[in-house]
Amino acid sequence: MPLERFTEGDVVRVREDYPIGHFRTPVYIRGKTGVVTRRFGAFGNPETLAFNLPGEKKHVYEVRFRQSDIWPDYKGSARDSVHIDLQDNWLEQP
Repeated sequence: MPLERFTEGDVVRVREDYPIGHFRTPVYIRGKTGVVTRRFGAFGNPETLAFNLPGEKKHVYEVRFRQSDIWPDYKGSARDSVHIDLQDNWLEQP
């Protein structure tokens, strides 16, 4: 099993990729930068499990994104955020 690459407080960017198939990473968050707020451990990769294929486990992280960074016209509070659980293979250092 691969080692965890990130810890709480790390700034990460979501990979900007649009592969064909079953992917749990929302399109609107791809290419955006956020902060790791929690580590959940390693789990089976739903991107391969959806096709009944074996695959190595992936670490899952909760990442906080400011809503104003996701939606440029966001009119709410600058403190408003979205927390999304993302697999390690979708995250990179900015």
